[in-house]
Amino acid sequence: MSALADKLRGLRRQAGVAAPAADDPRPARRSAPLPDNLRALLGVRHRVAASPRKATTAPASLPGRTLAPGLQLCEANSAWPPAPPTFHAQFAKLDAWIEPERLLLFDTETTGLSGGTGTRAFMIGVGDWHEGHFRERQLLITTLAGEAAMLDCFAAWLKPESVLVSYNGKSYDAPLLKTRFRLQRRASPLDGLMHIDLLHPVRRRWRGAWENCRLATAERQLLQVVREDDLPGSEAPAAWLGFLRGGSAAPLHRVAHHNSQDLRSLGGILQQFASPQEEFLPRE
Repeated sequence: MSALADKLRGLRRQAGVAAPAADDPRPARRSAPLPDNLRALLGVRHRVAASPRKATTAPASLPGRTLAPGLQLCEANSAWPPAPPTFHAQFAKLDAWIEPERLLLFDTETTGLSGGTGTRAFMIGVGDWHEGHFRERQLLITTLAGEAAMLDCFAAWLKPESVLVSYNGKSYDAPLLKTRFRLQRRASPLDGLMHIDLLHPVRRRWRGAWENCRLATAERQLLQVVREDDLPGSEAPAAWLGFLRGGSAAPLHRVAHHNSQDLRSLGGILQQFASPQEEFLPRE
């Protein structure tokens, strides 16, 4: 230990840095900074004053624009899918002619797939044909308190002559939304509306020919749509709940993209059934 101390004192003298005498009663003065060459020789690292680490990228913003406290609205227009012609809904076991301007396609992203009063829709996607384009509107709640405003906005988009179009919506999406309207002490605007659930004609026509009749299979078989980097619907609840707990908003953009593709696929599949070609009519 004494040999190391002697070596250190020798190096200080060579660098011109005076060391206090061992018997000097005065308190030791703070030594001058070591020259760079001596610091390198002794292996002394430069200390940098602690400072907050700056984020390399800005935090992801929420999708869309704020429509009300706790409620975001995303809007987009696209050329595909094209509007179907006026068609007879026999393929959906409905005896009615449907004009395209009456159609309202909808799909929800929810906190779970089991249903029940504990499950809520945190996103409602709606598609229709407006001014020559396929219009998408998505309502996203960012707080639990935003649900009432989301339901009110969705209800305002529905008209008595609206025709709902969904995929498994009769069994899942519509009952879930009706429950949420009831829990919010609101009348359900879905009651009494005509509803085309495309899952049922798809099953009647292609059950047994495909491995299953899920929406992803139908869009691949009928529309040649293969999703890339798509957030699976089963992961959407975790993305939303993670955001509520203080996580990033970035996954919510992927949820919105997934929901958007669902809406466009609904429109494309409907176009197939609305075609006058018999090859797309379901086999009875």
